Amino acid sequence: MDIFPLPRFGLVVPPENPIAEPEYHSYLVPEMNVYTTRFPVTAEFNRETMEMYNEVLPEVLATFGQLRLDATVVACNASHYLLDPDGDRDFVAELSQRFGSPVTSSTRAIVDLCEALGVSELTLVSPYAPWLTELSRGYWEKAGLSVERIVYTPSAVDEDGVDVGFNPYLVTTETIRRRIAEAKVPEDATVLFTGTGMHTLLAATELAEANSSRTLITSNLASAWWARRTAGLSGFAAAHPLVQRLERELAAR
Repeated sequence: MDIFPLPRFGLVVPPENPIAEPEYHSYLVPEMNVYTTRFPVTAEFNRETMEMYNEVLPEVLATFGQLRLDATVVACNASHYLLDPDGDRDFVAELSQRFGSPVTSSTRAIVDLCEALGVSELTLVSPYAPWLTELSRGYWEKAGLSVERIVYTPSAVDEDGVDVGFNPYLVTTETIRRRIAEAKVPEDATVLFTGTGMHTLLAATELAEANSSRTLITSNLASAWWARRTAGLSGFAAAHPLVQRLERELAAR
């Protein structure tokens, strides 16, 4: 197979994110070539970091140089929560015009996918601390998506089972399985897994195999859907099973 003429997908991620590239490769290869750049390193991740990511994003995108990209996703939900849906849309539209090719955020990709699916209610599966989860909830609700319940997926709990650690990069598949089961999520729910750095590929695959009626959306799956659509990829026989499942659900709407 000649990979040279394949559409080119650009990905911007936080420096410590261990999940984005593997999941995007799973969703997009061999249909697209994936290229990555990263935000600057900081001592810790907090609201100031999120604000900095938005400030330096044009400079980070510029590190792709003259590489011709067919679609680019900023795979950091948290920083775009600060912009609210309308500001987020305007920001990525400005970046698209500036760099001469389509740019979106993982958050806008989720909103676009929900609109395409006709979704209005969500079960939010969140690896974030409560303050960031509430910021996330506010973004989705301002986008017209009602958050019916929140399922926390912590990275650590104490001996009494109380959530004491929230790091999306350390959340295990077993934690996702257990928290989804404990929450008794309805069989017909739309489940949104937030965070581009939480490993959701295996858990979402298992949930899809166990239940065909739930709509399953992850940050990376929604972004891969946007990238495929933006690059003009219409068939999906070579795509990952979760992409195929999503495309079939869209076709049935």
